[in-house]
Amino acid sequence: MTADHRRRFLQLALAADALRFGQFTLKSGRVSPYFFNAGRFDSGAVLAGLAACYADAVDAAKLEFDLLFGPAYKGIPLATALACEFARRGRDLPLAFNRKEAKDHGEGGSLIGAGLSGRNVLIVDDVITAGTAIRESLSIIAEAGGKATGIVIALDRQERVHEGAAESAAQSVSREHGIPVIAVAGLDDLLAFAAENGELDGHRDALSAYRTHYGVG
Repeated sequence: MTADHRRRFLQLALAADALRFGQFTLKSGRVSPYFFNAGRFDSGAVLAGLAACYADAVDAAKLEFDLLFGPAYKGIPLATALACEFARRGRDLPLAFNRKEAKDHGEGGSLIGAGLSGRNVLIVDDVITAGTAIRESLSIIAEAGGKATGIVIALDRQERVHEGAAESAAQSVSREHGIPVIAVAGLDDLLAFAAENGELDGHRDALSAYRTHYGVG
């Protein structure tokens, strides 16, 4: 693990109980030795630290964008926190997000915030599981006249979408839409982090076995 933001993110996730170890049955039915829940980043200080990790990952990837988009629901606070972090660094970016259900009164519609037309949009979310929410966001952005130029997520599980698949959800979305998916950290980073952290030593074998069984390159 070479990038400092990866280590900081995993340390922050562990301290916030957003990253837990044990046995967890996922929606896919797989029994995972770890579980990640971005909803546990639930205070101002923790969100600020998380946003700094996101910003470092985005800067390292040298993505070109001029608007942040947060998919409902978890993407909304993440994109907002990232906008605040970039502003703190001297870059004031417009921000937009969507409603799950379109509003038929007031300003109406399903979008809130800055206009997307003519913008190069960076989508900010926590994870990509099946890719459904991200594909919905891509459709919303295109319909509003924007162009998605990248996606940034907190954690890439780096595992096959389903048995027999050769790609992860992140790889599938990236290939299908021709845009990069950047993760603050991935399962490979988690394995390296566990190797450096004596308190996690007891989980290394289970993590490695899971990576061997379900992982992708």
